Amino acid sequence: MKAVVFHGKQKGLKVEDIRKPAPGADQALVKVAACGVCHTDLHYIEHGVPTFKPPPIVLGHEASGTIEEVGENVSRVSKGDRVLIPAVLTCGKCSACRLGRENICADMTMLGNHFDGAYAEYVAVPAKDLLHLPESIPLEEASIIADALSTPYHAVKNRARVQPGDTVAVFGCGGVGINAVQLATAAGGYVIAVDINERKLDWAVEFGAAKTINASKVERVDKEIKKLTGGGADIAIEVIGNPKTIVQALESVRVGGRLCIVGYTQEAISIIAGKIMFKELEIIGSLGCRPVDYIPLIRMIEQGLIDLKKLVTHRFSLDQLDKAFDVMKEGLSLRSIVIP
Repeated sequence: MKAVVFHGKQKGLKVEDIRKPAPGADQALVKVAACGVCHTDLHYIEHGVPTFKPPPIVLGHEASGTIEEVGENVSRVSKGDRVLIPAVLTCGKCSACRLGRENICADMTMLGNHFDGAYAEYVAVPAKDLLHLPESIPLEEASIIADALSTPYHAVKNRARVQPGDTVAVFGCGGVGINAVQLATAAGGYVIAVDINERKLDWAVEFGAAKTINASKVERVDKEIKKLTGGGADIAIEVIGNPKTIVQALESVRVGGRLCIVGYTQEAISIIAGKIMFKELEIIGSLGCRPVDYIPLIRMIEQGLIDLKKLVTHRFSLDQLDKAFDVMKEGLSLRSIVIP
């Protein structure tokens, strides 16, 4: 089968013909309809973040498709079923899983990180993790539910705990951040979108933001947010993973406010602990999504409460994956998908 194989930071990506995987007894072989192009992959390709499975490895963790074949122990999915593959697969046995916090599973595995992913024509995955997709949801666009939508869904609903009437400042309006805007708005929040890209800020308005701030055109973002909110946002959600913007986001919340960190960085941040104590601020991390949350998220899309089609701005073939990353880095896309 055709796949894009990552050979490490120095050798990069190569389109190759590799062996089509055979499903194990508890697995299903999925014919990939599309795979979302995520910034996480750039951490491996350009920033030297190691994958758990050393290269060569097929990247890509945001996938949808149809069942091609199932293992001998599989009964819950059948050939031809339309399915979503969650980006992160959980064990269901560790203490975190048993407490209902599968997204921080002690033995989690990630598509395109722990094992070969979905920048390929086929991928073999545990059948227990697959989610059925209703016919009303377009199969190719559905791929981005696996991360670009599920990650901010968990952040907005379970970690930031956005309630109707909350003022919410979203820092970063890329593929994940724009959905934090959309989902916080759907939850009843008054959303202020922050970015340095005017096109992304225009998109934020299309997806429900009440106000926007171009951080490159103001002296201090936190002061602007405090003016707009009368003292600070109830909640700030940082979806970039930049130490500077994490601190800005924390400075932008009111007394008793909450910061939810979704963006990834390996770097340290510098914050004044006394402010956290005196202002009773909450700083909360958010990782991925619990399996149980995919069901209501898919229902929201099915009901038209979330605009899925508008999120996919570019489509590429496997041979064009480099172009997809270029478009992302230039800030021209919300989400690109690769169609094998």
